[in-house]
Amino acid sequence: MSNTETRPPELTCGGESEAERPADVEVLTPRDVPLGGPRAMRVRRTLPQRARSLIGAWCFADHYGPDDVTGTGGMNVAPHPHTGLQTVSWLFSGEIEHRDSLGSHAYVRPGELNLMTGGHGISHSEVSTPGTTLLHGVQLWVALPGEHRDTERDFQHYVPERIPVDGGEVRVFLGSLAGDTSPVRTFTPLLGAELSVAPGAEMTLGLDPAFEHGVLVDAGDVLTEGTAVRPAELGYIAPGRTSLTLTNRGTGPARLVLLGGPPFGEEIVMWWNFIGRSHDDIVRARDDWMNGTRFGEVHGYDGDPLPAPELPNVPLKPRGRAR
Repeated sequence: MSNTETRPPELTCGGESEAERPADVEVLTPRDVPLGGPRAMRVRRTLPQRARSLIGAWCFADHYGPDDVTGTGGMNVAPHPHTGLQTVSWLFSGEIEHRDSLGSHAYVRPGELNLMTGGHGISHSEVSTPGTTLLHGVQLWVALPGEHRDTERDFQHYVPERIPVDGGEVRVFLGSLAGDTSPVRTFTPLLGAELSVAPGAEMTLGLDPAFEHGVLVDAGDVLTEGTAVRPAELGYIAPGRTSLTLTNRGTGPARLVLLGGPPFGEEIVMWWNFIGRSHDDIVRARDDWMNGTRFGEVHGYDGDPLPAPELPNVPLKPRGRAR
């Protein structure tokens, strides 16, 4: 998915020290962002934000729907570039057609992971299919560590199994949880899983204490370690915990996405759809995209690629650390 903001902020993210992280669950509220033109669907963005820029290597989280695409026009994101990151597409309902400059032509469906590695540079398009009525899911980005940020472009597809646990079930699309491990390759240790908690139930899962975690609530009346986290909010949990307890106080199932990873030890610069390490990295990536080099072509999309926004006229100002 593209960041379609016309004036995207340029952010320096990362470098938060563990000593500065709170011991309890920190609730991050989303902001609404339009995805495209005047009839565009809107997404709820919880990462990055001023309070926290990364959770492990997870650096971007958009949550959208359920969106009636017959009223909004759905998702139609023209070819756009990415560098220095992996994109993670995960749906709850609907279907999205994916095309990229690697030549991949695939569909994003509920319960199926599509992971695209941008590395040195890739471009892709995303369009909800004509048969989709309700579009609902999350789009996530993972920052690549410095030694791998110029890796070759790649695309992986994986369908995880439903793993029953006390209180509900989990589907692990990245990393390991509840005795299940995803085979999908990442460049830093990561956790990504969909959790379903039964009505009135409590679920306790073992955690890697070296990881920090984020619980993104999609639906339900949920307590995360006793703290209420409402739908579309993200509960942050600092490293050090060996377990996570989720309580569904509602009469219907609760659905959540659990993200995790060890604190990312590098600062990154994010602007539009690029991740670099300096302002000059971003300038070069933008120039390459506008000049038609480096990112390849997306074939089969009916329309023109997205032009890059204008860069800010001021030098990069580093973000403050999370408190």
